[in-house]
Parts: sequence; C-alpha cells; structure tokens
Amino acid sequence: MMLSKNRKFLSLFLIAICFSAGCMVGPEYKRPSTVADKAEWPFRNKEYTQDANSPGRWWERFDDAATNTLVQKAFENNYDVKIAAAKVLQAEANFKIAGGKLLPEVSVDFDRQFTRKSSGPPGSGSESSAVVKKTRTYTSELSISYVLDLFGKLKHAKAAKYKTLLAAKANKNAVINSLIASVINSRLNIATLQKRLAIAKANTQSLAKTLNIVEGRYKLGLVGPVDVRLARENLAAAQVAEPEIELSLKLAENALAELLVAQPGKSEPLEAMTADLPLPQAVPVGLPATLLQRRPDIVEAELKLKSQNETIGESIAKLYPDLTFTGSMGWKSNTSNPIFVDEAWIYSTLLSFSQPLFKGGQLKAQVDWDKAKFAELAATYSKTVIAAMREVQDQAVTEDLLRRKLRFAQIRFSEAKSAEELSRERYKRGVESILTVLESERRRNTAEESLAILKGQIWNARVNLFLALGGDWTS
Repeated sequence: MMLSKNRKFLSLFLIAICFSAGCMVGPEYKRPSTVADKAEWPFRNKEYTQDANSPGRWWERFDDAATNTLVQKAFENNYDVKIAAAKVLQAEANFKIAGGKLLPEVSVDFDRQFTRKSSGPPGSGSESSAVVKKTRTYTSELSISYVLDLFGKLKHAKAAKYKTLLAAKANKNAVINSLIASVINSRLNIATLQKRLAIAKANTQSLAKTLNIVEGRYKLGLVGPVDVRLARENLAAAQVAEPEIELSLKLAENALAELLVAQPGKSEPLEAMTADLPLPQAVPVGLPATLLQRRPDIVEAELKLKSQNETIGESIAKLYPDLTFTGSMGWKSNTSNPIFVDEAWIYSTLLSFSQPLFKGGQLKAQVDWDKAKFAELAATYSKTVIAAMREVQDQAVTEDLLRRKLRFAQIRFSEAKSAEELSRERYKRGVESILTVLESERRRNTAEESLAILKGQIWNARVNLFLALGGDWTS
C-alpha cells in the first residue's frame, strides 16, 4: 500500500516535468547588419580560427625580458583586472541562481510535538480526581515545489544570465588586453625618454667641448667675446633640456608604477631597452577581416545584445499562464518508528494555475521597454564595430606613414651630423663663423632626438594595432 502511494506521487511529479517542456516564446536572435559586412577591406575574407578569448602572448614579440616581467606583474596586481574578475564571479553566481529556478525546490521538515492535557469534574479542586492525558506526535514531511516553465520564462532568464556571464568574461579580456597595451606603451615611453636623456647629456658634453674651443680661440685673440657668449648660451640651453626630459621620465615611471600597483617613486629603475630598438616587421598584406570579430569589446557588445534578446523572451513569457506543481509526502504518528504502519503515511499534491489578467499595461510596457533596449544595444554593437574598423585603419596607416617618415629622418640626422663635424673643423681653422657651428649643433641634436621619438612612435603604433585587432594575427 505504501509503495503504491509512493508510485502515485512520483508519477505525478514526472507528469509535471513533462508538462514543463512547453513551447518557448520570444524572438529568434539575428546579428545586426554592420558596415563591416559589406565594406571593402584591405584584408582578405579568409576565416580566422584563433579563439576570441586567446589573443595570444603578443607582448613577447618585443623580445624584452623586462616587458614580460612587467606584464606578469600587471596581471597579478592591477585593480582593473581584479574588478573585472570579481564581475565575472558575480555573473557566475547570477547564472547559477537563474539555473536553480528551473529545478524543483525540495525541503524536509521534521517535528516532534509533546502535549499534556488534564481534565476532571468542574470545581472539584482535586488533582487526584483529574484525568491527565499525555501525547507525543512525530511528523516528517518531504515537500517538492516545481514551476512548470511552459512558455520558457525561466529558460530565457537562465540563457540571458549565461550570455551576461560570457559578456563579463569578454569584458575581462578587454581589460587585460588594454592593460597589456598600456604597460608596453609605458615601457616604450620610458625607453624613448631614456634614449632622449642620453642624447641630451651627450649633446651637453659636445657643447661643452665647443665652448672650450671658443674660449681657447678667444684667449688667443682669434675671436671676439660675442662668440664666447653665444657658445655659453647654447650650452645653457642644452642643460635646461635635461631636467625637462628627466621630469617626463619620472612621470612616466610613476604612471607605470600605478599600472603595476607599486608605490610611485620607489620602484627600481628599468633597464634600458636595446639602444637601437629594432623596428617591428611590416604589417602583411591580406590580414583576415575576421580578426575584427575576436576583439573582446565587440564580443562583449554582441553578447549583451544576445542577453537582451533572451530578456525580451522572458518578458513575453510573463504574459502567459504560470503552472506550479506542489507535492508533499511523509508520515505522522505517535511513535518515531512508523515505517511499517501504513496508516501513518500522508501525502498531498497541488497543481496551481495563475494567469495575469490586468496590471495596468505593465507587462506589455515591459516588453516594449526590452525591445527598445535591444534596439539601443544593437546600435551600440554596430557603433563598436565601425569604431574598431576606424582604429585598425588608423593604426595601419599611422605605422605605414611613420615608416616613410623614418627614412627621411635618418637621412636628416646623417647629414646634420656630418654638417656639425665639418663646421666645427672649419671653425677651428677660422674659415667659419660661430653662428654656423651653433646652428649645425642645434640641427644635429634636433634630428637625433626626433629620430629616437619617431622609432618609439612606430612601436607605439604597432602596440595600438595589436590592441585594435584584439591581439596578434599570427597563429
């Protein structure tokens, strides 16, 4: 008898689960059309198979041990990465909560009740004549409540939370990619400033030698005092430039320390990069256009759009009835061991139906709001794509034109250096004026410093191209 009741209970529960496999209401997701779908790219339309969540260890392309160490420290300590990681954990928890609502809620209750009741003739006033009745009642009950998700309200909610979780992971990848670029750009900026400071100090030493030559000729009466004054002014101008570069260097080091979560002003000086930092290889022609689709911010924007599409389905499902199955099974007896007492078993089942009839248009308005939000996110996704296209084009063109500029800058420096050496020799022989010497020194210094800055700009453009493409383009 007891087994028969258990079978009935389980049968009702299984029937309720079957009912829950109802139809899913809501729109089917379709990716919005963007300019990238029909634009003429300087990239081939070949598919790119690298995982969007694995941009590659592109910072190792610089072959600089210090850069690798800095990136690793930033991964471990940077607060933006920790914030993004915490958001992923929050999204995981919300996804689990939404998934749990699709499962039955099961609870177990166990009660022990003791009562004592005495009765006797009214007004007897005698305890001995009263009848005392003591009872103990044991109750144990297993309860199950299950929402029959006939129209997919809970399934849409779970799917929306899952897309939100993936979007949070994509956001974390975007934060990490941006952090890598910031660290490398800071490293390059510091290296460029170190090079500029070395050039400035060498220039000061060179101008000091020129001043010695001028003062020697002045003592011999070969030149007037104006030459000495001009040479001293030129040396002082070079000495003024050194603290300016040192200030920029200190500020750049403090900015890097912030990225690494290290105390500004207390970090050890970075080793200088290779004196003549080799230029990156030219961007190959025919990069796959699908590289753009693995950018973390584009992935995040589309996942938010997909999540909102599921939310629309959830709002539409709320317009339809809710069915909830509730069942309980247990025993109630005056003994704690009623396993073989069939009459002690109790059970109940309930199938409740709930249909919203009037809420002042709130449910329909919520659907309209969710659809408008989808339109907003669709526009945001398309805007993100077009912005990414511009960034890729900007950095590719920037690097190409900077390389062209570099060729002329190298010629400029070579000629300025030769002119400086020639003018100084001619000044020693008395066939050139001091103004020519000072001007040639200024031009050589300007050309050398510009060359160092230009090389740093080319590397910065390459870093920004990696960032624009969401990582490296090699397998």
